[in-house]
Amino acid sequence: MAPEHPMKAVLKEQAKAAAQVEISEDNIPEQLTRSTSISILDRTIGGGLPSGSVVYIYADSKSMAEVFLYQFTQARKTYYFSTERRPAYVLRDIKNYGFMTDNVTFVDIYSAYYITPHGEMVDNVGNEFVDAKVVEFTEGNLNRILTQEESDINIIFDSFSFYLNLNVNPGVIKRLINIIYETSKQLNCLSFLYGIKDSHKNNIENDILKACDVIFDVELEKTGDKIVNRLSIPKLRGRVPTMEMVKFKVGEGIQIDTTKDIA
Repeated sequence: MAPEHPMKAVLKEQAKAAAQVEISEDNIPEQLTRSTSISILDRTIGGGLPSGSVVYIYADSKSMAEVFLYQFTQARKTYYFSTERRPAYVLRDIKNYGFMTDNVTFVDIYSAYYITPHGEMVDNVGNEFVDAKVVEFTEGNLNRILTQEESDINIIFDSFSFYLNLNVNPGVIKRLINIIYETSKQLNCLSFLYGIKDSHKNNIENDILKACDVIFDVELEKTGDKIVNRLSIPKLRGRVPTMEMVKFKVGEGIQIDTTKDIA
């Protein structure tokens, strides 16, 4: 009989060790209900979102779904990872909707990627080395947030599509998603990943849709001479998701339309 391959022996030992791991809930924080600060939306989903949730906002690029992010900042202290615009411009937009900004702390991914220390614009798109470094920079900031041990906070990525379009190994993005997921669970906070539909490879996005706890699906529909924004929540891990689509418009923040369509 031929001797067993060394790698098979290692895998057998690893499988044996994994089978003996005891699962304990002692260090898992109690799951609470966190408000989104949009009262009608909270009522629709049973009072709010389960703490520790990673929420993927899967949005039509024309829907102005970023206003959801702005309004979410009103519920609690927020770490806002700005990837595609300078934080000063995002801050101005939040204020333009009448929202307070005292509780918003920006993490400036945009400048770290697109601007040199001397303030000049630089073209790093497609640079594999720089792309990997910006992911490391993001992970470092997440680790710093984790060490603060704050629980009632938001972590927002505007947008997460930025990371999905980087020239890095898919495993790097999966590692980032895992770090966001574990950070959210350990802090018992809410994390929001803003993703733009049809702007990146489907296989990567499908991995995110599978991993996230909650999915906000935002669509824009043209009917005659009207444009209608619709929100559905097909996935709400730990709760019963709503099966209805709700209409909303952007006014002074997100305004949910509670009227029913008449056939």
